[in-house]
Amino acid sequence: MTSTPLTRRGFLGAAAATAAAPILAACGSSKSAGAASSGGGAGGVIKFWDMPWGTQAYTDASKKVTQSYVPAGKNLKASWQGIQWNNFYQTFASAIASKTGPAVSTGGGFQAFQFAEQGAIAMADNVVATMKTNGMYDDLLPGVLEPFHTKDGYVALPWQTDMRVLWYRKSLLDKAGVDVPTDWPSMLAAGKALKQIGVIGFCTGSGAGNFTGNHWTISMLINNGGGVWTPDGQVDVVNDRNLEAVEFMLEMVSAGVIDPGAVGYTSDNMDTQWKTGKTGFGLYVAYLPQRVGDTSGDIRVASPLTGPHGDKTALQFINNIMMYKNTPDQASSEAFVIYYLQSLKTYWQQALVGGIPVFKSITQLPEFTKDENAVKVATDYSPVAKTFAARGTASNANTAVLDGGQALNKFAQSIFTGKGDAKTILNEFGTGLQSAVK
Repeated sequence: MTSTPLTRRGFLGAAAATAAAPILAACGSSKSAGAASSGGGAGGVIKFWDMPWGTQAYTDASKKVTQSYVPAGKNLKASWQGIQWNNFYQTFASAIASKTGPAVSTGGGFQAFQFAEQGAIAMADNVVATMKTNGMYDDLLPGVLEPFHTKDGYVALPWQTDMRVLWYRKSLLDKAGVDVPTDWPSMLAAGKALKQIGVIGFCTGSGAGNFTGNHWTISMLINNGGGVWTPDGQVDVVNDRNLEAVEFMLEMVSAGVIDPGAVGYTSDNMDTQWKTGKTGFGLYVAYLPQRVGDTSGDIRVASPLTGPHGDKTALQFINNIMMYKNTPDQASSEAFVIYYLQSLKTYWQQALVGGIPVFKSITQLPEFTKDENAVKVATDYSPVAKTFAARGTASNANTAVLDGGQALNKFAQSIFTGKGDAKTILNEFGTGLQSAVK
């Protein structure tokens, strides 16, 4: 990949949607209009709204893919419209309320769940059924579809995953005389050794607009068989596995493995640390070498860690495509979605997006396999990856409240500052989250 495109995991609850911010800064963005004046397909056209998931080149490609669609039989043609991330929730919400919104769109990672609660989403069960007959279902990487299954059906369909990956700088680990960490004890030991040679042992941050620290804390809970929810989606924060994980994270802080300034580190701060060789290990987004301009092969993907109880997991956010009830023809919406998913390979062939594809066939393309790090993420991380919904599998609107919300921000910052013991920190986290969920 040659670009550092925008990724968008999801957004906060409706009341706080304007505060959401992407973890990655866009290299560029397309100019696009706001909500259109006609509904999901006025004039016999399926309206597709897409977000700027990369540079202008991505936007151009998305528009071309849409305009190249040749529907079969009586299915309707499709039109394309770009929607900016700035105030995107309000753009969609207003358009849905006035019935001027799209028939199909991409958007925030949890957007479909929130609009489904409002009765605006058309379930994708027919698309899934078609995928089971045309080979697309078997082509999906494991675990990418299940999070969208609700009691009412599939609220959306995956198209790329935004994975949280453990990275290391080989030259610094070699200098410190330690192997690549494979579990919690070796991560702590490597962090201490890296500190001894004057670099940051574990790079993270929870400054303004930087959710990496939030993601690491949740990934550690999940990596210990814990999580924020019960399997059926109820808040369950204070439990033995979570306590064990928080105690370990506090140990990393007290050992100086995590920089005391991490609580205020922005994504730019973290980029600089990786770019200038000031850190040896840490959790970050996929395609980190491209992001920070490393062409030497020194920054590499580590395998997912094995937790104290044998759990091997990774954290992922699954970007998706959704359909709306406000459409001139539901069968035409479904046909376009199938076409669009079948056309996704062009984005990886042209290196236009920074996520991991959800289809095995795309991970086998030569344009993808030439990047050893990307291949390792797809082969080692995707099979064990879980979402914010863990210990369950299906997300819901409450998952959006967790992602980037104040309760999670405070949780991560309490750990990074070492203020309080594990039980106190988890109690405060649980109380804050419980007050925000439905």
